[in-house]
Amino acid sequence: MRTRLLNLFTMSAASVWLAACSNTDNITSNTKLSSPSPLIAQVIDTQQASQQSDLAYQIVKSLTVEVGPRIPGSAGDKRAVAWAEAKLNELGFDRVYKQPVKVRNWERGFADAKITAPFPQSLVISALGGAVATPESGIQAELIMFESLDALKQASASDVAGKTVFLNTRMQRDRAGKFYGKVVSNRVSGAVEAAKLGAKAVIIRSVGTDNSRFAHTGVMRYADDVEKIPAGAISTADADVVEAMFEKTQAPIILNLNMQAKDAGWQTSYNVIGEFTGSEKPQEVVLISAHLDSWDEGTGALDDGAGVGIVTAAAKIIKDTIGQPKRTIRVILYAAEEIGLVGAYQYARANKDALENIIMAAESDFGAGQIYQLDTRFNPTVRENPSDLYSVLKAMGIELGNNTTNGGPDVSMLPNYGVPVIALKQDGTYYFDYHHTPNDTLDKIELDDIRQNQTVWAMITAYMANSDFDPRPAPQVKNETSSQ
Repeated sequence: MRTRLLNLFTMSAASVWLAACSNTDNITSNTKLSSPSPLIAQVIDTQQASQQSDLAYQIVKSLTVEVGPRIPGSAGDKRAVAWAEAKLNELGFDRVYKQPVKVRNWERGFADAKITAPFPQSLVISALGGAVATPESGIQAELIMFESLDALKQASASDVAGKTVFLNTRMQRDRAGKFYGKVVSNRVSGAVEAAKLGAKAVIIRSVGTDNSRFAHTGVMRYADDVEKIPAGAISTADADVVEAMFEKTQAPIILNLNMQAKDAGWQTSYNVIGEFTGSEKPQEVVLISAHLDSWDEGTGALDDGAGVGIVTAAAKIIKDTIGQPKRTIRVILYAAEEIGLVGAYQYARANKDALENIIMAAESDFGAGQIYQLDTRFNPTVRENPSDLYSVLKAMGIELGNNTTNGGPDVSMLPNYGVPVIALKQDGTYYFDYHHTPNDTLDKIELDDIRQNQTVWAMITAYMANSDFDPRPAPQVKNETSSQ
């Protein structure tokens, strides 16, 4: 595939178009023989320019090196906002501005977990985002293991009361990451369900596909009418050890847990926004986005530094290659995605009266694995109209997928306002090895992969910004995506 892309790069726009036509079954023979339209020629020019650029990689390198971790409301988050504003200005965006977002800041603090009997072992643990602390002296209690959240819900209070619950659900590896949604409920809701049955604390097998001693953090939730108990995730390797203990002995397994996380109160963060103003239809907006915040143990390179680099670079390459877009290209770097899409909901509320002007919205938030599919949520009566764009993408190995996507977490609420969205599906086979861990660092990003992402984003954004194609209104989404 990479050899084919390099070959396409060396060809003229007309040659690339003919190559695309020869690999697409749903266009007519007359189209196959014709030259590319001026619009497709611009798309191909953008593709070829992007194939020579490492801008997306340089942006995420700058973010991870100069800022590092940036949990919402933290000092790192404040540095990230200043960095983003300066970076967009440095890149020459016509307009750069911030939108304030109130966020609840949480600090991880100290975390320690030890099996004290019958087989003493230290465990690698990470507090879950938003979790309360244990008493300063910690909690010592017997462990009780459940294979799933559903199994916990079916347990009796007499079995669980006074114990620490261990939720031991394995996550399977998958290119699309489809098993994440089946496991993440342990993290989000485990503390509430355990507390309902009188548990003292809950630990979970990390929501990840690695076999390592890196624990995966992530947001969890409490209920107002249920006692708040401490919650943490242990590494998958340590979860294997604990599981083996339950297989080895009938004796009570005792866990000593000490976590000193704390709520640091309300802070102000910001959505950081950059625009290239449309030359002909400035009121019509093509919105591409990522989230600026990250968890605090790694440097947020994959989640979501890669997305920040990809969408910012795509917009800049379009401007440098084909000039001022006809429609406005708006890059939004959202605040506080990790703790509940806070910046995204604030953007939708604050701009509710102008959302109808968005022609298309999308978010890059799944690392830097290569794109293999384009999913849409377009008005179905016009969904097939950009067949020329679909043809060029197909020549790159990117298939047209479904018309039911929600577009990614931070834009998932927009279709219910009629805003069309797309999702560029990435290879996430190894994404959940690093997700929300100290191992989410720059070295996990391959230059060829992030460049392919940058290129596809630039091509599609250029097409939407310089065409008359209008996929509004989008079909509504019945269930909005929640932050996980």
